[in-house]
Order: sequence, then structure tokens, then C-alpha cells
Amino acid sequence: MSEIPLRRVRVAVEAPQHSGLTDPLDYLGPQDLTPGTLVHVTLGRRDVMGLVWDDLPEGQDLPEEEQLPESELRPVGEALDALPPLSDRWRRLVEFAAGYYQRSIGELALAVLPPQLRDLDAKQLQARLKKLDKADAEAAKAAAAATGEATSAPDRPALTAQQQAALDALAELAAREAPQPALLWGLTGSGKTEIYLRAAEAALERGQQVLVLVPEINLTPQLEARFAERFAGRSIVSLHSALTPAQRLRNWLAAHLGRAQLVLGTRLAVFASLPRLGLIVVDEEHDPSYKQQDGARYSARDLAVYRGHLEKVPVVLGSATPSLESWQHALAGRYRRVDLTERIGGGALPRVRLFDMNRLERKKGVTTALSVPLLDAMRKRLERGEQSLVFLNRRGYAPVLHCDQCNWKSDCPHCSAHQVFHKEDRTLRCHHCGVTTRVPRACPSCGNPDIAPLGRGTERLEEQLAQALPGARVARIDADTTRLKGSLESQLAAVHEGEVDILVGTQMVAKGHDFRRITLVAAVNPDGALFSSDFRAPERLFSLLMQAGGRAGRDAAQAAASEMWIQTWYPEHALYQSLQKHDYEAFAGSQLHERMTANLPPFAHLALVRAEGRSVEAARDFLTAAQEAAQALPLSLGLLLYPPVPMAIARVADSERFQMLIEAGNRAQLQRFLRAWLPALHALKRRQKGLTRWAVDVDPLAI
Repeated sequence: MSEIPLRRVRVAVEAPQHSGLTDPLDYLGPQDLTPGTLVHVTLGRRDVMGLVWDDLPEGQDLPEEEQLPESELRPVGEALDALPPLSDRWRRLVEFAAGYYQRSIGELALAVLPPQLRDLDAKQLQARLKKLDKADAEAAKAAAAATGEATSAPDRPALTAQQQAALDALAELAAREAPQPALLWGLTGSGKTEIYLRAAEAALERGQQVLVLVPEINLTPQLEARFAERFAGRSIVSLHSALTPAQRLRNWLAAHLGRAQLVLGTRLAVFASLPRLGLIVVDEEHDPSYKQQDGARYSARDLAVYRGHLEKVPVVLGSATPSLESWQHALAGRYRRVDLTERIGGGALPRVRLFDMNRLERKKGVTTALSVPLLDAMRKRLERGEQSLVFLNRRGYAPVLHCDQCNWKSDCPHCSAHQVFHKEDRTLRCHHCGVTTRVPRACPSCGNPDIAPLGRGTERLEEQLAQALPGARVARIDADTTRLKGSLESQLAAVHEGEVDILVGTQMVAKGHDFRRITLVAAVNPDGALFSSDFRAPERLFSLLMQAGGRAGRDAAQAAASEMWIQTWYPEHALYQSLQKHDYEAFAGSQLHERMTANLPPFAHLALVRAEGRSVEAARDFLTAAQEAAQALPLSLGLLLYPPVPMAIARVADSERFQMLIEAGNRAQLQRFLRAWLPALHALKRRQKGLTRWAVDVDPLAI
């Protein structure tokens, strides 16, 4: 048998971070090796997984002096050719994301594949595929039996005139050769999920696959249940970080092999390999959770839009409070806006009541979290057998313990932040580095036994409500009460079944949930975001309060009596005035005007360079040197390079943190500058002692 001739093959590998290796590396492999095939290769002394990448286009080859001669190239190892190659369109998506977010192709390509896949050899992969075939055959047999027993079609609610018009608009877009993205702007309770279901139904009937993205894991099972009910007998899989490695690999393979017809997932699922993709839905598109905060800091929403453009498939971005970037794209005609301005069943939105906290008697050291009128309103709900939701975006019992004798506070020894008091287990916990200590019996500074909690979190609020409304069944849902597997689902089920009178929670309960019995929502302390140094804070607050308010009155019969209470020291603030009228358009208009005046996104483009070091000097000096290197580049002309400053929480886990902001009027100019600047940053890292890590964040959400 004649040997297959060998050739130079480009392979994307996960090179060590900050090695400066951004492009695929050259290896020697068989001529018939298809781009997109997973292979084992040697990198340094390690055997690693790699992905065969495309050859450089004609005329773009490296100069001969930069190329290793073929005799010195290492051979490609075993190929996992039992798996169909990752498609050309998938590789283009990864290539774009790596270039735009300034990461290496190999790092991103391998990071978005299931971790277990990277550890398999060809024989182990064959075994997994056999196992999957067997499971699929059994599932198909069970589905056929179920179809034989139940012939009734799934219950599909009648569409309102607005919903029908929205579906017609989406169908018209889907029929185009290159559909533009659609921004589905719909009030909470206006039936956006039904639009997703019908649009998915149409795509499935065309024999295509559907990708649905949700911002948070706790919303995935809920949406999965809705889709499973509607598409009984169809293959539906989910992709998110709460799955076990084996589950994640199984679901990814089902999608990649084209067997899964519907894929539901969080931001990582935007990279799912789907050979017959026909529709992408991004639910709650404004949510900051779509932005990755470490590694390759990509925005799944923006990549979903780019993927739709690459694959020429419709993208539906749904939200009651769209991000200002998406809203501006719709105003400029880049996105098609589709409106749902009425709630299902003709239900009204909750009446928003602003309670002025200045009316309360001020006492030294005391801030009343729950006003008497609010407690009275809850009492009336209790008497009528209705539920209330009290929203406070701060977990724990109190943000800090304090000694009034010497002014000691429960500061974290490793961060420039306070340790939060958790009364339930008598601990002080840092929500940044995770360090936990026991509550001291007396002040560690002066010995005063009378140390007291300052401020309040959800734990303290739950306790106060139980005391103020004896007999009320109070439950709390936050990151502390939902740690155990299945605990969130059981708590939500208790709320749905009417076993809870008052639900206390953080933003976990403010979005996506369809609570039919809640008629009162109260936000007890939302003012902090009004004066944040982050220009996006008002947008996030408005969105969160609109989402929280949307949990009330979802049952049309009770909608007219539903209310949202906001306890605020600033009732005249423009944000609250727009919220009171449920006027997102007015709020977005005023915010966009402010952003345009201040030259902020979406009218400018930002990148942040963050640096962490063992000392303040190490982090600051790295960025100062980086700024000097930037100013020496001709491409920096026309850019604003701000001086390095400490981050809002300057120290986390004994690491000092600084950041430097770059502002550009033009996205392409910023990209060209970053590409030219990055080699200098890699060189500086190698010279800078004491610097632990640095990262570039393009289009940062938190500043």
C-alpha cells in the first residue's frame, strides 16, 4: 500500500496564555487531512489536542525565513476522524471572535469545545459515539411508542393580533437571502416566549436546527420544560456550565452530529457546532451575563448576531428593556424592530408607586428598610391569599459588621472590600475572594462586645418580614439558598404552588419567571446605582426594576390590582419617573442623548487593559509602560488613552488591580491599534516582575 504523501498543515493549539502565539502552528501531516479535524499533536513536551485549520490564502504565506523547513516540523499525531470535521462557518466564527477579542485562535477554538472531548483518543471517541448511537436508538423507540399512544397535538395558545404581526415580520425576514437581525421588543408578559416557540416550529419544519440562548443557568430548565412540552418527540439538548463533563460532551455531540434539533444554552452555547442551523434566539438580550468576564471576554449576543450574518439565518433578540446598543442599531435601521406592546389577556402592567423615604423620621444609625405603608400593602395581599415579591440585590444578613466604639469594620484581609455578615451560619464571608471566618465574640480592635450589623441583605430582610408579618410564609431565593443541586427548582415549585406568601430574593428571581399569584413587587433599596461611577449602571437598574416589576400581575384577572413599590430617597429622579410610566422609549432616548454628548458607547468604542500584580507598583508600572508603548504607535493618533487607575475594588485575593481605558470613535481603528499594540504588551509581561496577569477586554461592560 503506497504511503499518503505529507504536507505542511496548520493546526490550532491551546498555547500557553501570553506566549504571544496567536495563529495556528505548522506541523507535518497527511495531504488528505481535512480542515476542522481534531488531532493530537506535540507542543513542547506535552501531547495536546489540536484542530486542523485552513491553509493561508494565496499570497499570504509567511516569508521563507520565518518558516521552519518541512524537515524540522513535528508530525501530526492521531486524528479523531470518526467525528465529522468542524464546519468552515464554525471556524470562521472562531477566527472572527479570536481576532476581535484579541485572543489566540487555538485558545478560543479549544476552550469552547467540551473539556472531555479534548482528553479522548480515537478509540475512546469511537466508544462514546457507539454509546450515543445506542441511546439515540432507545430514545427514538420510546418517542415512537409515545407518539402511538398520544395522537393529540400539543396545546398551542391562540395568538394575539400583535403576536401574529410579529411572527409575520419574522417569517418575512427568514425568507430573505441574508436576513437582518430582529429586535423583538416586548413588555414583560406580552408573549415573547410563544413567538420563540412558533419561530422555532417553522425552522424545525424546514428541517433546520434551532439555537436558543438564555442569560442564566437557572432559566434553562424552565425554558427547556416549555420547549419539551411543545416539541414532544423532538430531540432537545442543553449546554451550560452546570452539566457534568459527560453530559456536556453527549449534548455537544448530539448537536454536532445534527441529531439535536433544538439546543438551549447559556453564552457558551453560541459556539455550539450546528450543521443545519436555521434560527438563533437570544432571550433577554440586554443581560450582562452574555458577556464572558475571564479568558476570551466575548459577548455571546454580539457573536450570535455575527453568526447569523455568517450562516445567513435569522437572529431574534428579545427583551422588554433592550440594551442601548441594540436599541440604537434598531433606530439606525441595522436591526428590524418588532414590537409587542400589550400583555397577554389584556392585562395591565403593575402600577408603580414611588415611596419617598424622606417622609420617614430619621434616627441616628437607623435606616428603615420596610416602611409601614409597604407592610400594610403586603398585609392586604396576605388577607386576599396573594403573593408578594421583595427584591434586594444584596445577599447575606448585612454588608458589614461595625464597632461604634473604635469604628472597626469587618474588612476582608485579602481584598479592599468588607466581609459580609451571614447570620445563618455565623460567618463573615468575602463575596470577592471567598474567604470565610467566624464572627468574632468582641471587636478585634478594642474588645467591645457590642458589634452590630450595618445595612441589610436578603437574609436580614427575610428575618424582618417574618417578625413584622407573623404567620406569613416567607421564603428566600439567592445564591446562598440555592447552592445544592435541585434546591432552586424545589423553591420555585413551592412559589408556583402557593406555599409561599412572601418571596425575598436577589436578581435571580427578578427575571424570566412566570409567577401567576404575585400581585405586589417591592424594591426596597435600589438607589445605589443612581450614583455609580459606571455609566451603564442606570441602564442596568432600569432594566432590573422593569424585569422585577414584570413578575407582578402576570395573571390577567389580577393585573389591574397589581403594584410595584419602590422605596427611594430620590423619587423625582428621571429614571424613576420613566419607570413609573413604563416608558422605556423615553428612558432610552435620554440615556442615548447623554451618551452621545459624553462620547460613550454606542457612539464610541472602548477597550480596557486590566493588570494584576503582587504589588501596586507592579500593576501600575506595567500599564504605564504599556501606555508609553501605545503612544509611540502611529495608529494611536486619534485615540484617547486614559492613564492607569486602580479598579473599583482595587485588591482581590491579595492581588492589586489596575486598569487603563482606550476610547476610539471608530471600531476598525481600535481593532487595528490593538493588533499592533499586543506584541509590545507580551514583551512587557516577560520583563515585568511581580505582574501576575493582564488581559484586554474589548467592549467592556463593567468599568
